[in-house]
Amino acid sequence: MSTTSLTAAQVMDKAAALMNDAAKTTYTYIAQAPYLNMAFDELQESFELNNIPITNQTTASIAVPIGVTQIDAIEAAGVGIVTYPVDLVEIQQLFERLAGTGDSFIPMVQREFLPHATDVSPGQTLQYWIWQDQKIKFAGAVTPREVKLDYIKTLFPTELVGSSIIGVINARSFLYYRTAALCAQFIGENENRASDLNHFAELALDRVTGIGVKGKQSIVTRRRPFMSSYKRRGFG
Repeated sequence: MSTTSLTAAQVMDKAAALMNDAAKTTYTYIAQAPYLNMAFDELQESFELNNIPITNQTTASIAVPIGVTQIDAIEAAGVGIVTYPVDLVEIQQLFERLAGTGDSFIPMVQREFLPHATDVSPGQTLQYWIWQDQKIKFAGAVTPREVKLDYIKTLFPTELVGSSIIGVINARSFLYYRTAALCAQFIGENENRASDLNHFAELALDRVTGIGVKGKQSIVTRRRPFMSSYKRRGFG
């Protein structure tokens, strides 16, 4: 069985077994589900922090008509509103080209603030972009443009239920142990068992993130500005 076919129910079966409740008398799917989702959120945040390749995504071309000056969150969708993907977590790079052509996409330049010269004189290209108010903003252009985003995505944008396909390679061990640890802590109120399970969860997370980071070592890329203190982790 491919690890990408792992279901939430299979994780919760193993978590219940770790709690000596393989029949799920106490640790039912309903009881475990909130804690599985918490464990998955932690896994996802760790992958995002370490830019594990499974979180990398590129959009299809996004049409930016003449004069449009921002790309909004999907919640703002409406007539004339351009939106970015619902699973976007962090933008890595933007690219643009003239709409309707086969031209190569060229990188745009990220700024903290838009150059003030663009307040009165949009150009032929978008050229610059900023991230402000959770929107991608630019001065607009006098030609229709197409934009692509390289970005970090969320792995699972909705709540997991028993039938959900998790679809993350090598996620099993961490999710087994961390889900069981949270259940032990907050359902069983067994701090000793929770501590033991958290230890195994930490080891599993180190392994899975280590594999992902190792796979990137031969790739030349811009380092992301995370402080080392953000990478210190401990459950409990």
